[in-house]
Amino acid sequence: MSPQSNPPADTHPNPSAEVHPTPPHRDPDTPRDLVGIGIGPFNLSLAALAHPLAGLDAVFYERRPAFSWHPGLLIDGSRIQVPFLADLVTLADPASPWSFLNYLKARDRLFPFYFAERFHIQRAEYDAYCRWVCENLPALHFGHQVDAVRFNPERDVFEVDFTQLGPDGEGEALGRTYTRNVVLGIGTEPYVPDPLRPLVDAPAVPVIHAADYLDHRERLLAAEHITVIGSGQSGAEVFLDLLRRRPTGRERLHWLGRTEAFAPMEYSKLGLEHFTPDYTRYFHALTEPVRDRLVASQWQLHKGIDADTLAAIHDELYRRTLHGGWPDTVITPGVLVRTAGRIATTKVELHLEHLQQNTRSRLTTDAVVLATGYRERSLDCLLAGLDPYLRRDNQERPRVDDQYRLVMDPSVTGSGCHVYVQNAERHTHGIGTPDLGLAAWRSAGILNSLTGEQAYRLPTRTAFTTFGLQQQEPRIPSARRPKVLTPLMDA
Repeated sequence: MSPQSNPPADTHPNPSAEVHPTPPHRDPDTPRDLVGIGIGPFNLSLAALAHPLAGLDAVFYERRPAFSWHPGLLIDGSRIQVPFLADLVTLADPASPWSFLNYLKARDRLFPFYFAERFHIQRAEYDAYCRWVCENLPALHFGHQVDAVRFNPERDVFEVDFTQLGPDGEGEALGRTYTRNVVLGIGTEPYVPDPLRPLVDAPAVPVIHAADYLDHRERLLAAEHITVIGSGQSGAEVFLDLLRRRPTGRERLHWLGRTEAFAPMEYSKLGLEHFTPDYTRYFHALTEPVRDRLVASQWQLHKGIDADTLAAIHDELYRRTLHGGWPDTVITPGVLVRTAGRIATTKVELHLEHLQQNTRSRLTTDAVVLATGYRERSLDCLLAGLDPYLRRDNQERPRVDDQYRLVMDPSVTGSGCHVYVQNAERHTHGIGTPDLGLAAWRSAGILNSLTGEQAYRLPTRTAFTTFGLQQQEPRIPSARRPKVLTPLMDA
């Protein structure tokens, strides 16, 4: 969707024209306050909340030509697993012009949404909302690939080198900007288990990651037998979509998962308090070994399947038994894919191990969908120029402080320069790291830290649960840059 060409004056689809204009000219050698690298939902949240802060000079770069949020998984009817209030801004600034409700107002869709009574919106609608924000924020620069980040000790600034890309993805021009602060929001990338990695690169038999599912759906449906690997939400959605499109009695579908069950997401109200700032602060204060053990044990809090999706799968399977017989499907948890190989050029053979039975078998299939999740992109390549300044933990991961800043040598941070991270700190901040519900709070906290002011008033307590024997108190930033104006958050 794109904004209306002639919207009513009171819908504010272009708040950029109403807060403060972008300066027409600036000295390229003048350091900016903030450079954001990557424009996914988290840095888009930061850009939206940074926009009304007069005096804050910020710019965001993204190598892709336009915003796109998991396009391969925008399956009809699939919904995000957080309420619509977990948009880019609302949980930090409900009055923001960049809220999801204001997007609906700009599109004349408030009343249909009101009567739809949907607390969880469709993924495609969330993607359209984010693209609407992108089309109206002036600080976003797509088609800009950041190549390197270095610290200049003579000027006490970061140097950010980038390449401006053409429509075909080829480099057209080189550029450099200077900044006091960098925010990394480069996101995650599809994860392919090692046993299946060689198969993905060979095109004869479709072995694709769920991230590319819609691009290959018709090819997959043409296969005689399809195997879905992965017991999380994307695996369930892909299996359900394939099931609905296969003829009754001739489904020929396998669904395999490594976890002990195709388990529902923990969605109790007190369970959800693990996705609050209170729990994030508690988790960050724990020791490194305890944090690592916790992340591994809390998989059902963030890797389970939405209960409605599980119910829809069961309903579809049950419907196919109404006239006798069972659907030609196999759904098996607790299965590890040990190795895989090709048979001739048309089939794949999966070597399986059942983890509880300690038994092994082989499965021959004509197509594979890897719903095996995502991994944080490595920061090492991009931050190679900063490596001498970085402080790492016992597993050589970057240390991140409680204000989402990489822990660096005092020669950098002492000059007031910092590198912030978004969705790259699960090892220090816990399972809420990739959760959209914490996006606005984290972005507002980063802006408070960066400006040294309470640009956004954040709550001191957010959960009924006290996770430790003592409540972790939030840190209030000390004033450093009084030129930044505080927008009206409390009205």
